[in-house]
Amino acid sequence: ILDPNVTSDTSGTVAAVKEAKQEKHDKEKKDKEKQKEAFVDPSILSDLNKTPEEIAPPRLERLWSYVCDLTNGHSVSSMAWSKVNPDLLAVGYGAFDFKEQKKGLACCWSLKNPMWPERIFRCEHGVTALDFSMASPNLLAVGMYNGSVAIYNVRSCNDAALLDSGESSNKHTGPVWQLRWVEQDRDATGDGKKEKLMCISADGRITEWFIQKRLDCTDLMKIKRTESKKRKLPGEKERKSEALISRQAAGMCFDFHPKDTNFYLAGTEEGHIHQCSCSCNEQFLETYRGHKGPVYKVAWNPFSTDMFLSCSADWSIILWHQDSQTPVLTFSSATAFVHDITWSPKSAFVFAAANESRVEIWDLSVSILNPVISCFANPRVKFTSVLFAKNTNCLLVGDSKGEVGVFELQNLPA
Repeated sequence: ILDPNVTSDTSGTVAAVKEAKQEKHDKEKKDKEKQKEAFVDPSILSDLNKTPEEIAPPRLERLWSYVCDLTNGHSVSSMAWSKVNPDLLAVGYGAFDFKEQKKGLACCWSLKNPMWPERIFRCEHGVTALDFSMASPNLLAVGMYNGSVAIYNVRSCNDAALLDSGESSNKHTGPVWQLRWVEQDRDATGDGKKEKLMCISADGRITEWFIQKRLDCTDLMKIKRTESKKRKLPGEKERKSEALISRQAAGMCFDFHPKDTNFYLAGTEEGHIHQCSCSCNEQFLETYRGHKGPVYKVAWNPFSTDMFLSCSADWSIILWHQDSQTPVLTFSSATAFVHDITWSPKSAFVFAAANESRVEIWDLSVSILNPVISCFANPRVKFTSVLFAKNTNCLLVGDSKGEVGVFELQNLPA
């Protein structure tokens, strides 16, 4: 039984015990934290507050190159994957400067041997464009600087062309800057899809080719020059319109809509992009004016199919919506011609661009101001073309020395 007279002393003792226990608990907690810190790398603790991209920034890792003595010194003008064999790559070699024209090459490279091509097709003129057929996967169509079109059989050991446009009275008179095998719906009487070979040339014509006993073509569109809308200065007299040297504008590139191949875009040397229809060869459906130099490439977004990209000699890349003639976004990261662009086959936000000084990967979900990756060219080498691999996280980059570098995309969130 406690004496009532010592109650106050007891309460003081209880408080002291509680305080001692709390101090002991705090000390043990600090000791445990110190122990943890002793076993943890300080850099890991600092990384806990970082995003995954900050810990391991996106980058391009060079794996190997497709190059040999035969291709050395030629510019890589175009690249295309086989539609059925994901390991087979066709590469066109030519020269972009008309003063330095020499014979061209179309080579088929395989993963089996990056040191020497599986097939070599020697062409009389520089190769400017090529593409594999889908309906007949062994057929490779090749466009050249002098306007010729040839078709090769890659399964044959004979390197002579199966067909060429030499005897066609309708053949192109300027470089064939791009060609594509395009699947289109047959007429109402037929069923399924029919594949057609389309070309765009510096002579201002977009053509459809017929493969019979010989190659011949018909015009899909003649690209007329569009008058620039200049305002008349105050006091300036009305002048009669001067006669143009050519009524047609040079065609530089095209791309067919991924869902409805009846519609396509055509980029011109004037800097304009025209939306056209295969069923209407007299006029453009729309004209997009945003570039101040030749348009080198146009590309529909494969996922968001009402959007497309264009790149130009004016150092810029523009993102467009098909329903608006005003650019959605303009990207300009370097003072150099942008030769090529291509969308990623895996993300609606990612695209690659090749300008003369560097290759860039843009991820619009991360930044619309700067590329997430920039890989610089070696001195005296210019990047000319880019192509994503379909089955792996790789990017192929062609340059002015005839080399196709294979890079792995690392730490890219998308």
